[in-house]
Amino acid sequence: MPSIIIAAACALAATVYWALLGTMLGRRMLPPTLVRPAAPILGWAVHSAIALPLFYVLPFTSVSVAVVALALLCAVAALHLYGPLPPLMPPAAMVPLAAVALAAIVALAPASAVTPEVTAGGVRLSAEMFDHSKLAMIDAMTRLGMPPVNPFFGLYGEPGRLAYYYLYYFSAAQCALVAGLTGWEADIAMTWFAAFSSVLLAMGIAVHLSERRSAAFWAGVLALSASLRVLFKFLVGDERLGEYLAAASGYDGWLFQSFWVPQHLISSSCVVLATILLCSFAVRRSLLACVIIMLTVAAGFESSTYVGGVTFALAAIVIGPVLLWRTEPKERLRLLCWLAATAVATLLLVSPFLHDQVASVASRETASPIILRPMDVFGWSIPQALRAIIDGPGYWLVWLPFYLPATYIAGLATLAYLLRTTQVSSQRTFILVLCALTVMSLIGSWLLISTVGYNNDLGWRALLPAAVVLMAAAACGLAQWRSILGRGIAVVALAGLLLGAPGTYDIIFNAITDSSARSRAVFAGTPEMWAAVRRHSAPTERVANNPLFLEDMTPWAVNSSWALLSNRSSCFAGRELTLAYAALSNERREGIDAQFIRVFAGKGSESDIYELANEYGCRVIVLTRQDGAWAKDPFDDSPLYRLVEEKKDAWRVYRAVDYPLPQKVLAR
Repeated sequence: MPSIIIAAACALAATVYWALLGTMLGRRMLPPTLVRPAAPILGWAVHSAIALPLFYVLPFTSVSVAVVALALLCAVAALHLYGPLPPLMPPAAMVPLAAVALAAIVALAPASAVTPEVTAGGVRLSAEMFDHSKLAMIDAMTRLGMPPVNPFFGLYGEPGRLAYYYLYYFSAAQCALVAGLTGWEADIAMTWFAAFSSVLLAMGIAVHLSERRSAAFWAGVLALSASLRVLFKFLVGDERLGEYLAAASGYDGWLFQSFWVPQHLISSSCVVLATILLCSFAVRRSLLACVIIMLTVAAGFESSTYVGGVTFALAAIVIGPVLLWRTEPKERLRLLCWLAATAVATLLLVSPFLHDQVASVASRETASPIILRPMDVFGWSIPQALRAIIDGPGYWLVWLPFYLPATYIAGLATLAYLLRTTQVSSQRTFILVLCALTVMSLIGSWLLISTVGYNNDLGWRALLPAAVVLMAAAACGLAQWRSILGRGIAVVALAGLLLGAPGTYDIIFNAITDSSARSRAVFAGTPEMWAAVRRHSAPTERVANNPLFLEDMTPWAVNSSWALLSNRSSCFAGRELTLAYAALSNERREGIDAQFIRVFAGKGSESDIYELANEYGCRVIVLTRQDGAWAKDPFDDSPLYRLVEEKKDAWRVYRAVDYPLPQKVLAR
């Protein structure tokens, strides 16, 4: 099981490094108020986007990771020779250290969801571990190097191409290598960092907009806000609520998504930061600034195609013209050339990722990965014809206030007020680009629907950049509560925060889901089983176990024991883990899933066993007492596998026989 102390120490060390790197770079591009709050995410983006292509050619080891990190730090420090750095503003204009501590405390909530609860009856996992099972990518990178091998699926003799954006997991793998962490421990550390850096960035924006230190604390408080769904479920019941409002989904505010999808959250921080950097770039253009923006945008895209790619591209369509409009006419052509050059360079940098994403979509035989359609807002009791008319405005008038009760109205009102009253040209431009990002982020969430997989991940995640900006803007309004407008904003924001409190409690304190005592106890014993698997398999070999093993550990069936504890690639990790991470058509994936379930249920044929060994490259098989095949073991009778280790009444480990195979097998 993961060590919380080790994960916390790694998170702190990585944050200090990235903050130091980001501070030195940010002082050349960012407004002084934002240098330190933006430093962690800026340092992470620059370091990760540079390191990734380097380790496509360099060996991915603890020594090389440390050398590259140190070399980059020295290179950035050498920029002091490039020219004097502008002085930082006095402490009165900065995010207070107490607010930084608050951000660190808030970030503990999502990190706790990735942490197992060890009890007398075994181990309990949170519902969020369903999504965090993808941390198998971290173990695969630390074990096999770069470019990453697909740990979820692979055919015999092929490493398998990873069909997913993985920069976030690559940075976690670097931490794991240097600090000697497991993938699970590295994921805990990075989940905390993603939330901490996002809250800190929102705090910096709030202070910059309001010029009040108290705004930072309000941003930290608003980060804990949640939707009204839990409150309304209590008042009218889930079934009655479903009559009038669309069913619950992954669409929710900042807090909910910080628990589930830290990779999308860290991408949204890059998108917000890139928007701010572009605003500064319009005033102070240089090659260094161009490179920093390019790396920040690339880091966002390589962490989330939906947020850093689609959503940022949508926002850039408006942000670019806004910057040109706010620039002196004689400078517009020069700025346009700089922006075009930055865009081209960024596309070249992310082209390998872009190619993989296009190839992945093509292999899934999907007509269009994204469709244009308003999000479903109202429930089944409203006639379909009427819903088609009112879903559009309902998103803005009902859906957003329902899911962002503390920040949506208060944040938009504050931005509108600042636009009307701000006279300083540079500050007005800053507010305009934040407004452009917010509106386009909300429009993307409203109209764009992803068709890859079972969920509308694009619509859900496109909200995140707007959620960060609205959090900061609402905090700015709360910090000015003594004014008439500030009091109105404070009433709306605090009322939303209070009404969403049941949802906050549900997210944070009900993170640990219930599961049967039998599954908890069995899960607690699986580290010993996976240690035996590692003894009998090479790091490059693939293993097979029941895709439905301990499926009730999370609300949705996922092969969590393998993903969290095995540190080995799977020849087929199950439907849910191959849906997003393996380039398989729906028909092909469902067929393989049924085949593996059939084998481990004890209903597989001799040809099924042959295909596991010779088509999917399953060199090691793990059979447990919970599997239907335990009593009628097809591997014990097969000439393709031999028993190498077992624990009585618990598990058996089989290994594929060495070639040459018996004649009756070769005769196939």
